[in-house]
Order: sequence, then structure tokens, then C-alpha cells
Amino acid sequence: MQAAQSTIDPAEVAKFEAMAAEWWDPNGKFKPLHMLNPCRLDYITAQIAAEFERDLGHRAAFAGLRVLDIGCGGGLLSEPMARLGANVVGADAAPRNIPVAQVHAAQSGLDIDYRHTTAEDMAAAGEQFDVVLNMEVVEHVTDPLAYLTACQRLLRPGGLMLCSTINRNAKSYAMAILGAEYVMRWLPKGTHDWAKFITPDELYELLRQAGLDPVDRKGFVFNPVTWQWRLSDRDLSVNYVTASVKRG
Repeated sequence: MQAAQSTIDPAEVAKFEAMAAEWWDPNGKFKPLHMLNPCRLDYITAQIAAEFERDLGHRAAFAGLRVLDIGCGGGLLSEPMARLGANVVGADAAPRNIPVAQVHAAQSGLDIDYRHTTAEDMAAAGEQFDVVLNMEVVEHVTDPLAYLTACQRLLRPGGLMLCSTINRNAKSYAMAILGAEYVMRWLPKGTHDWAKFITPDELYELLRQAGLDPVDRKGFVFNPVTWQWRLSDRDLSVNYVTASVKRG
């Protein structure tokens, strides 16, 4: 079978390949994601629990749900989903990320299906999921609409996609690029391309064009005093996340 046309940008993949070994170092190049992860997980788990009527008080709250973590990296989101009982597939276009994720999952006693593949190839193969986690990926692809359409095809009717990215404005340039890459040096210079950032309204429209129904969006807001992230209903000025549903 011929591989589906990919929206993967080889230059973007190479950036994350170079950092693969540092995924699980909380003080390494992925320090911003480690700091953000508790806030991301609060939103993700709450949205999945609400959509599928699951009780997060139960140890295996997501048992029976098939979850795809697209752009899984080292597994920072895949592992918590597996601990909640979900059947997790972690997919990444950067081949060096996969063995890092596999080794860490094995060390953690978790059974996660990690694959070096793309959303387009999985959709072409007819894969289907209840939930797609699409976090901090869409700003790195060559064609956001084609990529989101592939993600929509990966969802079963009634399925839920959670998609986060970075807004495009002067504040996001100052914080996500100048602050994170040049001042704090949390990320290597050139990790992000401001021109590829997407506003919340643009993302909502792209999701609709891809055949999804956006149902929620929140901001991730960093407090430089407490060095913690929180969810916000109003402040989507830099990092933000959306929830959308594939109607049956």
C-alpha cells in the first residue's frame, strides 16, 4: 500500500531528534513541558472523563478507551494515560524518540504501543481511536488543515480530540521565542517558528474544516512568581488548548 502524503516537516523532526535523549530530564531541554505537564494533564483527564462519563476517582478510569498520543515524544502524556487504564498508542515522526519512550515505559512497568509513524499513514491504514491527544504538534507541520483532517479520520464517531498550540501575537513572540529560547534558554534557538503559530480563532476554523466540532478552549498561563501553570477561561494569549468532537 502506498504511504499517505505526509505533512511532516523534516527540519522540524530533526530539531526534536537532536533532543531525544533528554525527554525525561526535568531540568533538560524539555523543562518547559515538564513544568506544563500537570496543567495539561488536568485539562486532558477532565475533558476525557466528562466526554466518556468516567470517574477519575477510579484507578482504571479510562479502561476500554483507545487513546492515540500523536507526536508522543518520550511519552510524557502516554504514560499517565496508560496508568489510567487506557489502551495507548504513542506515535512520533522522529525515530529516535521511540526507543527512549519504549525504555522508559518498560522501566515504569507500562504496556504502551510506541510507533515511528505519522497521522496520515495511520489514517490510511484505517486506525481508529476514542481519543486523540494532539499536543504542541500542529505548529510544526507543513499543512495544518491536512494534518488535522488526518487526525479527524483517526477518531471514531463520538471521539474526542485535544489539541494545544501557541497563539500568534507579539506576546507569544516575546514569551515563547525570546523568553523561552533566548533569555531562559529552556529550548534551543529555532525550536519554534512564530510565523507557524496559530490563533485560537484560526484553529477553531481549521478544526471545523477538518470535520470536527470544537466544544471548548482554555489558556495555559504561566506565573513567573510561583513558577507554575494554571488553566484560564479568558487568557489564551500565548499557550492554549482546545477540545473538539467528531459527531456520529
